Amino acid sequence: MLEASTILRERDVTIADPYSQQLDELVDQCRQHLSSVDELMIRRAFKLSYWAHRNDRRASGELYISHPLSVAQIVAREIRLDDISVGAALLHDVVEDTDLTIEIIRSEFGEEMALLIDGLTKIRGIYTNRALGQAENVRKLILSMAQDVRVIFVKFADRLHNMKTLESLPRAKQLKIATETLRLFAPLAHRFGLQRIKTELEDLALKVIEPEQYSAIVSGLKGGRQERESHIHRFIVPLRHNLMTHGFDFEIKGRSKNLYSIYQKMRAQNKPLQEIYDVFAIRIILNSDGTKGKEDCWRVYSIVTDLYKPLPERFRDFISVPKSNGYQSLHTTVLDADGNRMEVQIRTREMHEIAERGVAAHWKYKEGVEGMDTKMDQFLSWVHDLMENPDAEQATEFVQEFSLDLYTDEIYVFTPRGDIKTLPKGATPVDFAFQIHTDVGFHCIGAKVNGKMVPLSYQLKSGDQVEIITSKKITANPGWIKFVVTHKARSRIRHRINEQRREAIRYGRELWEKKAKRARISLTEDELIHLATHFKYSTPAQMFYEISSGLLDIQDLVQYIRTGDSSESDEMEEKDAPPISYVEHAQSQGSETILINGERIRGLAMVYASCCNPIPGDDVFGYTSKSGSINIHRTGCRNAAHLLVNHPDRIQSCEWSRQKDVRFTVGLRVLGEDRVGIVHDLTTVISRNLKTNIRSITVKTDDGFFEGTIILQVSDIQHLKRLIERIKRVDSIRGVYRFEE
Repeated sequence: MLEASTILRERDVTIADPYSQQLDELVDQCRQHLSSVDELMIRRAFKLSYWAHRNDRRASGELYISHPLSVAQIVAREIRLDDISVGAALLHDVVEDTDLTIEIIRSEFGEEMALLIDGLTKIRGIYTNRALGQAENVRKLILSMAQDVRVIFVKFADRLHNMKTLESLPRAKQLKIATETLRLFAPLAHRFGLQRIKTELEDLALKVIEPEQYSAIVSGLKGGRQERESHIHRFIVPLRHNLMTHGFDFEIKGRSKNLYSIYQKMRAQNKPLQEIYDVFAIRIILNSDGTKGKEDCWRVYSIVTDLYKPLPERFRDFISVPKSNGYQSLHTTVLDADGNRMEVQIRTREMHEIAERGVAAHWKYKEGVEGMDTKMDQFLSWVHDLMENPDAEQATEFVQEFSLDLYTDEIYVFTPRGDIKTLPKGATPVDFAFQIHTDVGFHCIGAKVNGKMVPLSYQLKSGDQVEIITSKKITANPGWIKFVVTHKARSRIRHRINEQRREAIRYGRELWEKKAKRARISLTEDELIHLATHFKYSTPAQMFYEISSGLLDIQDLVQYIRTGDSSESDEMEEKDAPPISYVEHAQSQGSETILINGERIRGLAMVYASCCNPIPGDDVFGYTSKSGSINIHRTGCRNAAHLLVNHPDRIQSCEWSRQKDVRFTVGLRVLGEDRVGIVHDLTTVISRNLKTNIRSITVKTDDGFFEGTIILQVSDIQHLKRLIERIKRVDSIRGVYRFEE
């Protein structure tokens, strides 16, 4: 095994120019930007990396050492963490690409450095294994953050330098790296608050993915530079004079927004660059901190709006309500003397530091890694919350939820007590409830927004005050997963669904064991696996689940064990058939209610599955039974996935035809506050006002709340929607939901 101490002896490694000079520059950058610097450690790390990569070259032909050196410079200059991170940047590829091992790193630089290099090696390894897919890559990336957040900071620097040097790679590889950067690393850099790195990653990715658009925007901005600089100068001069008159210590400058954000505006507004007006901004940075700094920001805002007419709808206060990544600033858009729009950003020097470097600006290096302040702890709580997903092996869903949590558009809503909660745009009261507490989410039955009842799927807006109504007897509705947007809500709901599934599997096994005991049948686990395989189930657990759900008749299992044969009765044929009177009613009218593959099929028996009770207007599909009948299911039916995956040859494309005096059974779950006369009011609205037949109604009350189940008959989905909307208007009703069983 290689001995690091031998490698690192002065006579064994001679560093050639210009790398010796660049190493000196790196050390100078560390002295300038880091709170403490172990210069000897950084030089030893560079020397070891230089020796380990001595025979390696990049695709451009230059020595490979140029890459880790550039990455280390970005860590020191842009991110400014600590000297251990700089050393890790220098060594981040040696274990993956050379003969050096983690043990050598550990013996020469200690456990802390070894852990960082190990994390970086694992991240790089997963990105070279395409079979894992991006979703699993994201999950492992999050795991590395949970262990030591500095791993992802070094990875940002690594990705940034790679994006700057893509031109030597084949076009296909450039596109892959640029797309991954735009979809994952740029939003993640935003979530960390690394604004400068985020915008540079976006612009570099745009240059690769849309080179013509990139060049056009660059040319357009260059073409109007003189006029723009003159315009900004005219805007700034009176503003600077007023700020100096009021005694402020400040820096003021104009800047253009990053190219990718301009490109997005052009696409969203479907306009050329010449018609995009808010591509420039004025930034005022005050050299005052703390409470005085915040007060000064507002005083400067007053001066700006006295000079120029503000557009109230374009004002944003990120000082009182910081973004989730810690960003603070006042934003306003004003009209100058010529009537042109100009965005003005006002912040303190400390706010600017955080805006540019985000979470990294909160990193305080002490002995080891112990010095993380409140902001850092808040961010890491987000990382750990992402990891509290017990079902994250469903990698595709995990990465979709993770991407949602990297949102750039945020809303700010208030609790009844006035506390502020930050949520992604599109969030619902259910997302808000889970943000408050998991138990609040699980027991949510309704919500008031600004004092008025709203559906739980209502999309919240900034400034809304949200009150959640809960009930101890109610638990999360699986249907919520269709509209919630936060990772926390989705993962908790899915976890509860899986708990219910496990309970169903347990119950299904109990049913089997009781039946098997009565039939004097005893099977080993291997024999159960064989039995499940015969009935086309991947595991006995899946078989027990379908027994519990009523999709598989235990008698079929018993018959097969006894005779070696089974009718393999179709999962839906018997269990899903509605009462014969209902089916006969639909058929007796001679109604052509379903089109099969676009054609009307006369004389074909059709059964409307009672597991989901489809009605005209629902998206449906047909399942052909062995007897030749067609079982009609909603596409959102809980049994749909099993049928579509395991019996694709029996699936028929179906759609609704014209209906003729046909009624379909549907179930509603009604929640609300208990009061005298509530049942009378419900039945009056349904039967008398809406002329709808009620087949049954049951009501349970507890602790001032009631839960009702109403089975009724409707003609189509529009009839059902009118019914639900009318029931919602009944006094004390807090929620109306369609249910399947």
